[in-house]
Amino acid sequence: MNAPAQINAASSRDTSYAAVARPFAIAVLVLPGFSNLALHAYLEPFRIANAVSRSPLFRWQIVGTKRLPVEGANGLSVAVDMSIDDLALGIDDRERIQVAIVAGEPVERQLTPQLAGFLRTVARRGVPISAVGTATWLLARAGLLADTRCTIHWSRLAAFSEVFHKPRIRDALFVKDGQFSTCAGELAAFDLAVEFIGCHAGDFIAQEVCRHATVDGQRSGSSRQTGPSGVAFARVSENLLIATQIMEDNIEFPLSMDQIAQRVGISRRQLERLFASHIGLAPAQYYLRVRLDHARRLIEGTRMPIVDVAMACGFMSASHFAKCFRLLNGTSPQQCRATVLNRMGSGLV
Repeated sequence: MNAPAQINAASSRDTSYAAVARPFAIAVLVLPGFSNLALHAYLEPFRIANAVSRSPLFRWQIVGTKRLPVEGANGLSVAVDMSIDDLALGIDDRERIQVAIVAGEPVERQLTPQLAGFLRTVARRGVPISAVGTATWLLARAGLLADTRCTIHWSRLAAFSEVFHKPRIRDALFVKDGQFSTCAGELAAFDLAVEFIGCHAGDFIAQEVCRHATVDGQRSGSSRQTGPSGVAFARVSENLLIATQIMEDNIEFPLSMDQIAQRVGISRRQLERLFASHIGLAPAQYYLRVRLDHARRLIEGTRMPIVDVAMACGFMSASHFAKCFRLLNGTSPQQCRATVLNRMGSGLV
């Protein structure tokens, strides 16, 4: 299943780094509705690392809550090698091992008593745990991320920050804090795996993995998951990026355009020209969209009362919030919530 592919090493440098007594074991727990993209983006770097080093540096197994195939979000299923009960019994304290979790949607329904018990048992034994995408939610719900820096897929950042107050959430590709690593999922899973390879097999192997995957170098975990909405990344003014970040950091208590311009270090007129040139909106219009996008994520990802959502997004009047929300989304906040509830049932928290 995990034998290295026949890829020739790309360098004649000394490969003594590949000599290891035992491969590092990776147990990947997949849950129903998992992202196949995230799963394979996480696993393939380890396969390539074995190939370019000509040594079995890593081995991996797929784990499920039961010994049954698990269906992903795209309808394709993967076979599992063992159940979480088998894994909990088989962990050898002398073995180098980490557990990675690739969760699905709705993630709120996936933390069963069995899974919560497994996660806490593994954590107590000091096993490193990586959460990919929405799996961060499971670790937080299990009470494992108190005062821990972490991240989650950008679509869940708003809901996570409102539901969980003890973890220190970050908008980042991946975050490592002690025993726990969390990443945004999808292609960010590749970045987390490469970081892991660099730590355990060396930077040269990590760089070779990127080269073979035709990836232009390693991305820093601190990089933001997404750029500002509507902003082209090429040749964008640094002042514009700073301004949009200030807006995203000040949603509950919005700043005036004069205050934003002052923080950026430009005039209000210059700020307006930047937004008109690169985004095609006035800065106040863009700011309103940022706040309404945040509101939509809260409505779709939590059970917060609509009036509380309005206040959390800087609206002093629920009626004004509803009017703005309808103009942007073509539906009322209540209708948006009802649609999500119909689709997810009791999944919201």
